[in-house]
Amino acid sequence: MKLASLILALVISVPAFAVEVSGTQVKESDNSVSATDENTLTSSERARSRLWELSETEWRRYKQLMQGIRGSISPSTISPIEVLGIHARDQGERRRYAELWTRAMREDVSRILAFQRAYDEAGKRLYPNEQLIDIDRLPRADKTSSLQPGDRVLFFTRPNCHACDALLGKLLKRIDAVTGIDIYIAGVKSGDDQAVRDWAASHSIKPEWVRSRRVTLNHEAGVLERLTQGEGKIPYILKRQGKDLSVLRASEL
Repeated sequence: MKLASLILALVISVPAFAVEVSGTQVKESDNSVSATDENTLTSSERARSRLWELSETEWRRYKQLMQGIRGSISPSTISPIEVLGIHARDQGERRRYAELWTRAMREDVSRILAFQRAYDEAGKRLYPNEQLIDIDRLPRADKTSSLQPGDRVLFFTRPNCHACDALLGKLLKRIDAVTGIDIYIAGVKSGDDQAVRDWAASHSIKPEWVRSRRVTLNHEAGVLERLTQGEGKIPYILKRQGKDLSVLRASEL
C-alpha cells in the first residue's frame, strides 16, 4: 500500500511540473517578442531616417540616445545628425555626421536666402509706391535710447570694413537682448548668395540664428539710402521698436 501511494503521488505531480515549465517558456517567449518590437522601426521612422540620410541602425541608435541624458538636456528640435555626432564613438563617425550636418545647413541657408529674395521682389511688385518704413517716423540722430527685449536691429555693413566688423562683434554679443538682427550687406553683387554665405561664415553667424530668423542676411540694394534719405553711411545701425526707427549709436551697444 505504501509503495502504491508513492507511485500515485509521482504520477500526479509530473503533469503539474510540466505545466509550470511550459508556462515559464511562454513567458520567456513573450519577453523575446517584446524586445524585438522595441528594435523594429515604424514605416514613418524608416521614412524619416531616409530623409536624414541615415541607416535604420543609426536611427535605432539615435532613439536609444534620446532615452538618456541627450533627450533630457537638449531641445526637442535637436536633429538626429546632431545627436549622433555629439555621441560619435570615433573620429570617423564624428567626421561623417559633421559633413552631413554641414551640407544640410548649407542647403537650408540657400533656401532661406532664396525665399528672402522672393519676398523682397513680391513687396516691390505688389506695393511699388509704398515704402517699407515710414521715413517721417525716423527721429533725429541725436536721440539716444538703449536696447530693449522687443527691439530689432538693422545693421548695414560691407566686406573688408574693419569698423563694420568691430560693430558687428558688439552686436552679436547683444543678440540675446533683442528680438533679432537684420544684416544688410553692401558691396556684394545682387543675387550672389554665395558671397553672402561666405561673409556670414567668416563673421561667426551661426546657422541656427539664420534658421530661426534671429539673424537675417540681406543684400543691401539701396535700403540704407531709402531709409535715411541718403544721409546714412556704412557702418550704420538702426533700432526698430514696433513701427518706429531710431539711430543706434555704437556707445549704446
